[in-house]
Amino acid sequence: MNRRPFALYTAMLVGYAFLYIPIFSVIAYSFNASRVSTVWGGFSLRWYGELLANEQLLDAVQRSFTIAAITATAAVALGTASGLALSRFGRFPGRGLLSLMNSAPMVMPDVMIGLSSLLLFVTLQQAFDWPSRGMTTITLAHITLTACYVTVVVRSRMTSMDESLEEAAMDLGARPWRVFFVITLPLIAPALLAGWLLAFTLSLDDLVIASFTSGPGSSTLPMVVYSKVKLGVTPEINALATIIVVAVALGVSLAGIAMHRRARNVP
Repeated sequence: MNRRPFALYTAMLVGYAFLYIPIFSVIAYSFNASRVSTVWGGFSLRWYGELLANEQLLDAVQRSFTIAAITATAAVALGTASGLALSRFGRFPGRGLLSLMNSAPMVMPDVMIGLSSLLLFVTLQQAFDWPSRGMTTITLAHITLTACYVTVVVRSRMTSMDESLEEAAMDLGARPWRVFFVITLPLIAPALLAGWLLAFTLSLDDLVIASFTSGPGSSTLPMVVYSKVKLGVTPEINALATIIVVAVALGVSLAGIAMHRRARNVP
């Protein structure tokens, strides 16, 4: 009897259990009637109602989604321009510096990005009375972090793309801007979507950089959750986590179904 597959499946099962049992426990205790999240007091939907009535959490959710959407859109614009320059323009003055600037935020600790952003914004506010720390500063710092990830995604897509299509369009008299919008942009659209989703997720999930660059009344959802769990996990946080997990799982499932149907339709 070959025991290698059995050992492999056992290790895989233990690994998945280690990852997902805490998530399932959070979902289960979100329906707990007791105020103490670790003591089961019966099934109840009470905390979902409490969550919907919590203005602080709802404001933080709206603020975080707004910042993430603006960040992702700006990061895609900057990342596309950087990816296009690095993959299509060959050697030009400043190419090495641009490549270094796109790589630095990915390897630099978030604490350093947050601290340097804070010092920059404080200096600018003292010199020009702008920007005041709040949603604007958080968004600018998140754009700095996420644009490099979009650059990597777009650059890898453009590097693997067949350049003969663009060359044929230009040979037929198309202007460079028309080639980009008619030929290049549709071909890299999946990379742009992937970069947008990645930037959105990174911005929505960030705690460290937002803690450095936020101001009064501009706390994001991770900051509010962190401030609450320092005193113990409350059932409202479990309910919020359950909604997020269900929304993510639903989105991933729909994307998987769409990709499966598209793969079946491809001859």
